[in-house]
Amino acid sequence: MARKDVASMFAVALFIGAFAAVPTSVQSIGVCYGVIGNNLPSRSDVVQLYRSKGINGMRIYFADGQALSALRNSGIGLILDIGNDQLANIAASTSNAASWVQNNVRPYYPAVNIKYIAAGNEVQGGATQSIVPAMRNLNAALSAAGLGAIKVSTSIRFDAVANSFPPSAGVFAQSYMTDVARLLASTGAPLLANVYPYFAYRDNPRDISLNYATFQPGTSVRDQNNGLTYTSLFDAMVDAVYAALEKAGAPGVKVVISESGWPSAGGFAASADNARTYNQGLINHVGGGTPKKREALETYIFAMFNENQKTGDATERSFGLFNPDKSPAYNIQF
Repeated sequence: MARKDVASMFAVALFIGAFAAVPTSVQSIGVCYGVIGNNLPSRSDVVQLYRSKGINGMRIYFADGQALSALRNSGIGLILDIGNDQLANIAASTSNAASWVQNNVRPYYPAVNIKYIAAGNEVQGGATQSIVPAMRNLNAALSAAGLGAIKVSTSIRFDAVANSFPPSAGVFAQSYMTDVARLLASTGAPLLANVYPYFAYRDNPRDISLNYATFQPGTSVRDQNNGLTYTSLFDAMVDAVYAALEKAGAPGVKVVISESGWPSAGGFAASADNARTYNQGLINHVGGGTPKKREALETYIFAMFNENQKTGDATERSFGLFNPDKSPAYNIQF
């Protein structure tokens, strides 16, 4: 998930209040399904839990055959990551991409509703040069297999955007993202973006209020460049991504929020109350889009379960909406 160094760009605002009803305009609220734990339910039990809660989207982080099999005829829309360990191989040749599609897509689609394939998640450093070749090769392989309805993208960390306050100043920090954006524009695929107000707030609580970061009401922030007013940090971050796409020559590319969430334990401001407030606020909010794009924003919450074998900060093990025994970590209405 997106981490670190996203805090410097946003000014203060405030927000408190009751949860709104879930908007009927939300077409897809998904939840990311990570499996870095030794006590998680079976794949089939997980799919049943999604269905019982009315969760109609899922993201998985590698081509997990057991999960894909369990998803057959479930109707759940899927983001299927290739896995960062596959990026260079798929970028290397169209035949490698074709093999991956034959092994991991053709046996399951359309019984599994694969919507997007993510060529990398938060790719960093020199590996970013493999993103566009991998995307091109996957597009060619899907087209050759008659599976061109599946869109290929990549999932970016928020720090792929620089100058993100005010939102209208957003621009991609590195040139490879211009190539990504233009490729997406040519194929009609969205940009997948991991957007975490939690990390921005954690790293800069002096200048960002908790209420602004968790969809709670209060003072608004005005973008002096375009006159738009922001009452949530999430909207400001998403609109910075849209601004960066415009500057890259891809104003028509949509954004899909491929991860967003708040930890319930393990660190600063990580509590069940804050996690509930943020995630319920996110569900209630995204049907109306952002100030810049007033249309439903397809969004995937991170994550389905608390994963006890994740490394890094203690918060990394506490982003789950559910405990491994399938009990809710806190109450959420989808």
